[in-house]
Amino acid sequence: MTQTLNDRPDLLRELLARQLEEHTDQLAELTVYSRQRDHGGHDPDTLRRLVEVAQQGIADISEALKRMSEGTYGLCEGCGRPIPTARLEILPSARHCVPCQQRR
Repeated sequence: MTQTLNDRPDLLRELLARQLEEHTDQLAELTVYSRQRDHGGHDPDTLRRLVEVAQQGIADISEALKRMSEGTYGLCEGCGRPIPTARLEILPSARHCVPCQQRR
């Protein structure tokens, strides 16, 4: 039997909050590096990409928290079916079930 979101909402909210904090901390650190003459030892293109990844992570998590408050969190945006909790535990900001993600 597949677990659903209703089985573990507090855990998933905590995972999202933890990931949001990690991405925010990373973005702050990368921002400091980007202002340094040597870019904190990073190649400028690599640093720019790392900033983009952190920003996208923050955006994805913010959207997931919004869906959670709206009551649509955990439903696949492709087919409308519940996303299995195991997938959400791995990728709490997931918007699609595995079959729909594979079709994308």
